[in-house]
Amino acid sequence: MAHAHGSNVKRIWMVFGLLSVVTIIEVYLGIVKPEILHLTSFLGTSPLNWIFIILTLFKAYYITWTFMHMEGEKKWFRRAAIWTAVFLVCYLVTLFLIEGGYLHSTLAPLVKW
Repeated sequence: MAHAHGSNVKRIWMVFGLLSVVTIIEVYLGIVKPEILHLTSFLGTSPLNWIFIILTLFKAYYITWTFMHMEGEKKWFRRAAIWTAVFLVCYLVTLFLIEGGYLHSTLAPLVKW
């Protein structure tokens, strides 16, 4: 088994720390749910949901960049991989927000939220 170099160990701990901080922020916001972020609406959903979406995309991008070694790839390949995923995620988020809004407005009289 190959031994990890000191710089690799340091990098892994840095990635672990950064992703842990972002996850702790997400969990804290999910538990506390500040009213200013939770009960207002911005672009079809609450700002709290947008914060979750952005932080999740950040974590996915950072994991891809670090553990799939995208920083060492050619520029065109990085762009092709990342931008394809970005457009797909934006499309899916848009569909989920539209369909979720429709279901909420349709089922609101029938379901006690």
